[in-house]
Amino acid sequence: MYADEATIRRILTATGDTWAVVGLSTNDRRAAYRVSRVLQRFGKRVVPVHPKAETVHGEQGYSSLADIPFPVDVVDVFLNSDLAGKVADEAVAIGAKAVWYQLGVVDEDAYARTRAAGLDMVMDRCPAIEIPLLD
Repeated sequence: MYADEATIRRILTATGDTWAVVGLSTNDRRAAYRVSRVLQRFGKRVVPVHPKAETVHGEQGYSSLADIPFPVDVVDVFLNSDLAGKVADEAVAIGAKAVWYQLGVVDEDAYARTRAAGLDMVMDRCPAIEIPLLD
């Protein structure tokens, strides 16, 4: 229900190539680090969003979505479900086109708010798993 194939395909192929990855840091043992690398290999620009605002994979980091000085197409969220709803609201506020919650991240209320605002949204899926499956 929260990850239909048409929405997944649209986000990965047609929504845009600038992905803000919330929770991305220089810690190479974290999933955000590895997944963002895959996204880059498939032509996505990965923008790190983390309180430390570190440069990761050659891209300048920002401490919040609101600090990014250019348009963001997709907000990819690597936070626990309790914190993810606030990020979805921030994605709406900055004019993102879609929100992607990673594996294990689910917030039904945030999904409803985000969809009502006109954004596409996927929950509990991983783009690094989904993107290689596209034909």
